[in-house]
Amino acid sequence: MERFVDAAPGIRLWTEERGDPDASPLLLIMGAQAPGLGWPEEFVDLLATRHRVIRYDHRDTGRSTWSFEERPYPVTALAQDAVAVLDGLGVERAHIVGMSLGGMLAQLLVADRPERLLSATLIGTCALSSTPYTRPDGTRTPPGALPGIDPRVLELWSRPVPEEGLTAELDRRVEHWRVLNGDQLPFDEDAVRARERVIVEHTGHHRPGTAHRRADPSGMDRTERLARADVPTLSISGPAEPVFPPPHAHHIAQVIRGARVVEVPGLGHALPRQVHAPLAAAILDHTAGDALATLL
Repeated sequence: MERFVDAAPGIRLWTEERGDPDASPLLLIMGAQAPGLGWPEEFVDLLATRHRVIRYDHRDTGRSTWSFEERPYPVTALAQDAVAVLDGLGVERAHIVGMSLGGMLAQLLVADRPERLLSATLIGTCALSSTPYTRPDGTRTPPGALPGIDPRVLELWSRPVPEEGLTAELDRRVEHWRVLNGDQLPFDEDAVRARERVIVEHTGHHRPGTAHRRADPSGMDRTERLARADVPTLSISGPAEPVFPPPHAHHIAQVIRGARVVEVPGLGHALPRQVHAPLAAAILDHTAGDALATLL
């Protein structure tokens, strides 16, 4: 079921729900400039076997309001939008799953709105904390010294994003996902191109979005609040992750009280078919345990 919710004056967000409406809600929060359809259908269906799954388009993506040029906003506003989605759909508390920037937004909710969460799962992201990372040998490393973004990704992100024709834009997106996929799993170019065509049709145009990379990222450190968080949190480690390599997932588990790490074999910074089943299984195991703890 699709519907729009009002997130702020002049801002409407597209949402979609699937699964049993009486099941525990699970909100999917995508990464920068990625609409809700960035969550693959097969993966959403796997989660919907046990949850009322909600995905939505961030503002300036998909069918949601594109407003940044007229009314710039900070990154933190995107976390407030996630709460607005829950409010608009009448959801008091939900499990949340955030990927990339979505994982950062999820941490903001863990820190600032824990009363709205049943659990959190973080994928392909970094900790919103200045706490040093303690390596297995006991040495402590500042977050800024953790492995950085793969140079191939940085080179792609440094390129200008011109508004060209549909074919050129699809080529750009496919190249982007090829690099984000990592080096451990085959890259299915045909599947990615088909998905991006669906996203273009859903959006109504193929213009590239850049609002989220230009939004003000200040005010996101949550060191103290994450250290005393009480939201059950799962940090997913991807061994092929080119944006936030594996130490970042373990750093998150050290930063957020009680968080644990699960590795998904082959996972990079994308969601190819091969990771759907193991990733969904890890999330469903996490949410099932947290639901039982809530009942007890």
